[in-house]
Amino acid sequence: MNRQQPNLSFDQEALARYNVLAINTGSTSTKIAVYNGLTPVVEMSIAHSTEELSQFKSVPEQYEWRKDVILKVLGDKGFDIDTLSAVIGRGGLLRPIESGVYEVSDRMIDDLRNANVQHASNLGAMIASEIAALCHVKAYIADPIVVDERDEVAKITGIKQIRNRSIFHALNQKATARRYADDIGRCYEELNLVVAHMGGGISVAAHKQGRVIDCNNALDGEGPIAPERAGTIPAGELVDLCFSGEYSHQEVRAMIVGKGGLVSLTGSNAVKGLEEQAAAGDKEADQALHVMTYGVIKHIGQMAAVLRGEVDAILLTGGIAHSKRITGEIRDYCQFIAPVEIYAGENELESLAMNALRVLHGSLEAKEY
Repeated sequence: MNRQQPNLSFDQEALARYNVLAINTGSTSTKIAVYNGLTPVVEMSIAHSTEELSQFKSVPEQYEWRKDVILKVLGDKGFDIDTLSAVIGRGGLLRPIESGVYEVSDRMIDDLRNANVQHASNLGAMIASEIAALCHVKAYIADPIVVDERDEVAKITGIKQIRNRSIFHALNQKATARRYADDIGRCYEELNLVVAHMGGGISVAAHKQGRVIDCNNALDGEGPIAPERAGTIPAGELVDLCFSGEYSHQEVRAMIVGKGGLVSLTGSNAVKGLEEQAAAGDKEADQALHVMTYGVIKHIGQMAAVLRGEVDAILLTGGIAHSKRITGEIRDYCQFIAPVEIYAGENELESLAMNALRVLHGSLEAKEY
């Protein structure tokens, strides 16, 4: 079954009272959407050229410019921002926090401005706060990638100085899990789920009664190979590569994130194109896709074991979940564990808007950062 539309468990007609602006700031684009209840009335992906971005010395300096671009686009679309009920941005690289919707605060903005890693996602809360202030409404973030609800045992490694970090697709994973719960008429907090988000990076997580108790680090080289991620690499051989003298620190990091995975094996990160090549007889493309899928299957098995085999469903989401080949192979291997359901797409803006709507409706309480 391929699910696409949200099915929130409260009165959907009542949601038409609310307009929510969702903002997702990426490295080279700003994506925005305005939802009137469950209906998108404005959707836009604003591309930013290298020339435009080069005028700024740092990511935080882009904040005012990106905010003005968003306001101009909304004005050009004829949307009155004074009708907004809330503004929600994608959370950035904050300190580890529990999942949920958080009201943007001065402390949060300060942490984002001074984050160790400056990434465009850090701008989401800043811009949301500024636009919300103009409209006299509240600004929120929801489920940033640093969400950490894991058990302590999942954080410890065999090297005392190194801890496993929680960096995964928390926003879409949580939203997909809640959507599935709505679809079957149960509470997310009652269910045990294994959720696999498959995009440029791949994260597989064990959701136990509303908490993600374990997951792979989808950014720094852990888990299945992905279109642009190397996944878990034999540690000894990686150390030898690092000290071979042939590669710089930056080059090795790029092998793990950006140039790893399908890019390393085939030269391409385009799953659809690789599927077409495989169907035409390209054995290299066929093998690379199978290796990636096999890795997802193994990690689903790991997370099922973490849940002691008590799994209500396996949910597949992200852009790669559109692939019938890959989802079909996962289902063939894993359906003995639990039913496999498909919620294809990244769904980031929609997920943000749905979180804000839950707060506005009163079915979810915003947390304090």
